[in-house]
Amino acid sequence: MDSRVKTFSDKMQKALDYLEADYQTIRAGRANPHVLDKIKVDYYGTPTPIQQVGNVSVPEARMIQIAPWEKSLIKEIEKAIMSSDVGITPSNDGSVIRLVFPELTEERRKELSKEVKKKGEDAKVAIRNIRRDGNDAFKKLGKEEVSEDEIKDLTDELQKITDQFIKDIDAAIDAKSKEIMTV
Repeated sequence: MDSRVKTFSDKMQKALDYLEADYQTIRAGRANPHVLDKIKVDYYGTPTPIQQVGNVSVPEARMIQIAPWEKSLIKEIEKAIMSSDVGITPSNDGSVIRLVFPELTEERRKELSKEVKKKGEDAKVAIRNIRRDGNDAFKKLGKEEVSEDEIKDLTDELQKITDQFIKDIDAAIDAKSKEIMTV
């Protein structure tokens, strides 16, 4: 792969990685500790990820358990979860916090599926924007004594990479939608 094309390929990979990380935060009926990734707890004045202030585990298919390393953090963790968009009310027994995930309704599954598709479309737009930036950069090379054939080869290679990333995004959309719609 040409180094000039690799730059844009790397950017496309980052867009795909971001999408996949984003999909992990969408809950699909089963307990997934990644839904807590974006939640920060006020830990001595510093916003800190929940995973860094306690032990996060999944004892059952639809339950996440958080055992804070300091008992004083239970209220802070509960407050952070309540103010987040997870949509689950935490319960605690004084030493651990439990999040019980209810079964998703058919309507909620369809909403989540639409959200998955929208995020996928946004990722495709990002990929296409990167391709456009690449093509613009290659056209500028034409002014610097690079042959038109070489520019055409670069744009063709970038198009092939773009097509592959679009396929990968479609596969990610299908996989996440299937996961959400499975009862």
